[in-house]
Amino acid sequence: MKRGLLFEIGAEEIPSDPLYQAISQLKADAEEMLSAARLDYGVVDVFGSPRRLVLRVTDLAEKQTDQAMRVRGPAIKAAFDSEGNPTKAAEGFAHGKGVSVADLESVEDESGAYVYAVVESPGQEAIEVLPGILGNLVAGLDWSKSMRWGSGETRFSRPVRWLLALFGSEVLPVTFAGLEAGRTTYGHRFLTPGPIEVGSVAEYDSACRRGLVLYDHTERAALVREGIDSAVAEQGASAVVPETVFAEVVNLVEWPTVGIGRFDEEFLDVPREVLETAMESHQRYFPVEGPGGDLLPDFVVVHNGDPERTKEIVAGHERVIRARLADAAFFYQEDLARPFESYVADLETIVFQERLGTLGARVARVEALTARLAELTGADHASTAEAVRAAHLCKADLVTQVVVEFPSLQGVMGRYYALAAGESESVANAIPEHYQPRFAGDALPQSSAGRLVSIADKLDIICGIFAIGMVPTGSADPYALRRGALGILGIVLDGMPLTLDEAISAAFDGYSVTLDIDRNTVGPAVKEFITGRFEGILRDKGHAYDTVAAILGVAADDPADALARCEALSALRAESDVMENLSIAFTRAKNLAEETLGTAADPNLMGTEEAALTEALADAEERAAKSLAAGDHASTLGVLASLRGPIDAFFDNVLVMAPEEELRVNRLRLLNRFVALFESFADFRRLAG
Repeated sequence: MKRGLLFEIGAEEIPSDPLYQAISQLKADAEEMLSAARLDYGVVDVFGSPRRLVLRVTDLAEKQTDQAMRVRGPAIKAAFDSEGNPTKAAEGFAHGKGVSVADLESVEDESGAYVYAVVESPGQEAIEVLPGILGNLVAGLDWSKSMRWGSGETRFSRPVRWLLALFGSEVLPVTFAGLEAGRTTYGHRFLTPGPIEVGSVAEYDSACRRGLVLYDHTERAALVREGIDSAVAEQGASAVVPETVFAEVVNLVEWPTVGIGRFDEEFLDVPREVLETAMESHQRYFPVEGPGGDLLPDFVVVHNGDPERTKEIVAGHERVIRARLADAAFFYQEDLARPFESYVADLETIVFQERLGTLGARVARVEALTARLAELTGADHASTAEAVRAAHLCKADLVTQVVVEFPSLQGVMGRYYALAAGESESVANAIPEHYQPRFAGDALPQSSAGRLVSIADKLDIICGIFAIGMVPTGSADPYALRRGALGILGIVLDGMPLTLDEAISAAFDGYSVTLDIDRNTVGPAVKEFITGRFEGILRDKGHAYDTVAAILGVAADDPADALARCEALSALRAESDVMENLSIAFTRAKNLAEETLGTAADPNLMGTEEAALTEALADAEERAAKSLAAGDHASTLGVLASLRGPIDAFFDNVLVMAPEEELRVNRLRLLNRFVALFESFADFRRLAG
């Protein structure tokens, strides 16, 4: 026989993100614990609303499955004497497992010869096992932030107020936080706040609907989405619905109702991003835009109140948003009243990091580094001037009133203020761009100025933090240096010609007065950190680990070139004949080469085969240099593979390890030259087979 199981944890309003996480964890934990308890089941579902977590299991067995375990005992030679009679060891083992000595099995396998007992473990009734499982489930939930309440020591996201646990129509005596489960749930906090008796699992859904509760978050999401679309469709408009805000709103209501509110049109003079941030992040409203994409003086509100009083509820929200937008408009006008340039000086009052100085000092370093990077990348005078100006202004909006109120608008407001101050479009656009990419998958800066300032900003903080010894750990990266390194690499790989050694050295120049940096130690550490991120990028692009290691062994300084080399080598490795020629040619030479002897072989000591190899090498070096300079790496590899014939002929006809030291050293130097040519492309020693 099978029954349904329902377990409801009723609590005060649980925040949205933790609720989603709890839904996911509860489902996984329930499936694991039920399986471990040998309780067969159909489907495990978990739902959540602000005031409840609901676990529902279909077709749950009423009894655990029986279990037969085969337990190993003492070795046969210890269990029986020479005449085959059981010893005290065998008798004690059999007694301990509840079987007779006659039931013991003797088995000999690769682990040895031992006696075994088959122990029968009959299944218990599910109603005896489930209370403990459910209690462990609720107690085992992990919360990023938890709290205690009353005089108890139990922790949960919010105070737990009731438990409901039904197995079919039978109550399970689950206990948690001083509460014992019953068959009572509670309806909507405002609309039907009283207790509701639930006769059985099958009645739970209808009981919740009587209580004006939609406990299924997916059903609420569909209802909210439908309500938003319907509300704005009447106006021929569309709602701006960020998924993160939408997901949060779904978990703020148990009986959602959608309404449309309005605000004064004069607020549309404020930048759109300010209005949207005030509506979405602060109030969880959804902005509305017209057919042309322009923002309208309307907003969508999803409320948890009486649907019959939507008009009054929306009016209350209109009063709230009016005050919020009035503040935002005031801040914006106050910011515009000052020259944008004047905010740069205010950055000196804000300490960025105790040992790295103020934000003002950081901006000065970024400005100087931007100029140096522009020089290294060959930017023209006009582009350099735009980038340096953007670097000078890139953090100025951090001390404006709008950004202090709405921190997520950093960079965005800088663009508006720069344009209002008469700066060029290029300078203004580079200010928000210098924060990009802000997260995985984010857009890269598109303008030359934005790219230069973005790299300078990220490289300055990476080098500074490494210089003071605050290297990121596996669990801590408070300055997001990994994200910064990935951002630098993304820009460089997208066409910004820059090498790491020069860029890192330029970044350290900015700290020359304030920090005593051991560049010989910190520089390689920074490069290794960035290269570590680059290795991950290359692996994600499908390049084999040994291909990546071989290329980075010689070309890590130039990420764009290293990527091109990886692509060429990966393609070549798919051509077995060519790769075999290259690999054998390199390996034969490398096995004997002695790097310490150098590459200056004396032609006067060469015979015919050595001279032939020398000629082939000279030709290959010239051709490889040209193809490397042109970035034609496939041709470079072809040149290297073509040396298979000359090196084979050399080894077939020349005794490298000649007894005469002078000849032996000269031939080894020739092999060193051969190996050096190969290793100008990659460290082929790192290729596996």
